[in-house]
Amino acid sequence: MVLTVPLIIFMDDMLGNVSKQWNKHHLVCMFNASMSHEMLEKEFCVHFVSSSPHATSLELSKGIKDSIEKAATDGIIAWDCKLQQEVMLIPYKLCIYGGDNPMQAEECSHGGLKCKYLCHTCRVGGTNVEKKFDKGYCEIFKVCFRFLFVGGTLAEVKAQLELAKQPGGTEKVKNAISKSGTQDAASTAIVDCLLELRKRLRKQEAGVTALSEAEVCAQLELQSVDDAINPLLGMKGLDIHQDTPTENLHTILLSVVKYHWGQTVYILDKAHLLGIFQSCLESINTDGLNSPTLDADYIVQFKESLIGKHFKSLAQAFLSGWTVIGELAILLWHAKMDNIEEYLICNPLV
Repeated sequence: MVLTVPLIIFMDDMLGNVSKQWNKHHLVCMFNASMSHEMLEKEFCVHFVSSSPHATSLELSKGIKDSIEKAATDGIIAWDCKLQQEVMLIPYKLCIYGGDNPMQAEECSHGGLKCKYLCHTCRVGGTNVEKKFDKGYCEIFKVCFRFLFVGGTLAEVKAQLELAKQPGGTEKVKNAISKSGTQDAASTAIVDCLLELRKRLRKQEAGVTALSEAEVCAQLELQSVDDAINPLLGMKGLDIHQDTPTENLHTILLSVVKYHWGQTVYILDKAHLLGIFQSCLESINTDGLNSPTLDADYIVQFKESLIGKHFKSLAQAFLSGWTVIGELAILLWHAKMDNIEEYLICNPLV
């Protein structure tokens, strides 16, 4: 029997040990996506692949890519304890899950949120001038169907490598990154070497125009330029732009929910109603939440220093309550404080 095994690959920078405040390591783990969510949360179902304080995530992914492709070609013979027979396993990458938005952008050879086109999945955005006007700003929050494709990203990365060989390559590469939003972290070191190599050659020989690919490979000890490019861009069966799920922690909990929470407690604190809010929070039934308690005392005391797990619980608890935040804001501007207190009593979820 032949079985396919979908894999979820996790890559991020982690703390290497507990004896130091920060000891950065790039970590790669693997999950069997055919398992249930309950089992995926178990520590023994997380397969450690590799870790390094020196190699980057894209350098580690080169070895992972080669290993998975070899296993997919040859197959892996294993014993199925349920069927009581040998089976052949064919692994394939279902998706790659980076720890945060910067890591996902790096995996997609994208420049990150500071680029004109700020998404690593689609072409949402535009120039800074366009985004300053109402029309351009509103376009950011609309669904964009101009998706990025691996072929286009790969062509843009190779075009930047060619620009680095030409006179004035530094500015040309910089402008290309700014215009397209494509920045390949794997080939950044190669681009820097090319620019430095051109400077040295210009000093040695007058009239140097552009470097050939053979000269580049000889100087950098590469078999081909493709060896220096993000290996995930050329992996069969994987579209790195579409198969990289949106990271929830920074995109939702530490952005939308966090800022909404900050405005909420600011309004309540200004109205001297945090005590009532704390009492309402303590009375909420937490049976449907992952945490046994919301710890209202801690949340109110350290309201400006909450982390992701707190915002997750608050978002679940206040899903109904925050639908009336707009009405509360109107009362704050146009009504007296006694009306606000009466409103809060009538709407305890707020």
